[in-house]
Amino acid sequence: MSSQPKEAVGAAYTIDSMRHAQAMTWRAINSLAQRIRPGMLESEARELGKQLLTELDTQRIWHPLLVRFGANTLKTFKQRSDGDPVLGDNDIFFIDMGAVWQGHEGDAGATFSTGTDPDMIACASAAKELFDRVQSRWKNDKVVGLDLYRYAEEQAHAMGWQLNLDIKGHRVSDFPHAIHRGGDLGDFEHYPNAGLWILEIQIAHPSKPYGAFYEDLLA
Repeated sequence: MSSQPKEAVGAAYTIDSMRHAQAMTWRAINSLAQRIRPGMLESEARELGKQLLTELDTQRIWHPLLVRFGANTLKTFKQRSDGDPVLGDNDIFFIDMGAVWQGHEGDAGATFSTGTDPDMIACASAAKELFDRVQSRWKNDKVVGLDLYRYAEEQAHAMGWQLNLDIKGHRVSDFPHAIHRGGDLGDFEHYPNAGLWILEIQIAHPSKPYGAFYEDLLA
């Protein structure tokens, strides 16, 4: 593995297990998204997600499950939701899951919309598109973590969205990655190697009270 201290891993680490944990996390997110319906409370959707993770035999949760409805999609991970909103017929929501399989930390998030509101549909799509652009930059140009988020900000502006730079990605590993103190991807001064970093994208609509989130493993 990398000689960079911020890319340290434990003795059990394998990239295949990282990819398995990530695949299981995406399976859980997509299954939960299919079960979330208009009229449901945000808290009810979160409880559904916890049940689903139990059904999928996750070993443990390594970060709290987040489900955000409506204006709460502007909240960062550390911020509490405002109230317990009901999902509307034309609405937006995101899911952020972090769970452990095979001793490795999966972490993924995506945004979904209900109904036919074109701006909400575009916002959800834009978070994924921006993620893809930044991931391509990582793969093709071998840039350092700092430059990835500079590029993300430029691209978000060009696309007509506002990037939340308080969210700048983070380490994952065999559990627990926190002992390695890897810090944020957006502060990493070296090329981030595959299977170690989560690229996070959170955007806001330029004039309406909602946003979108997308994250996945750089692998």
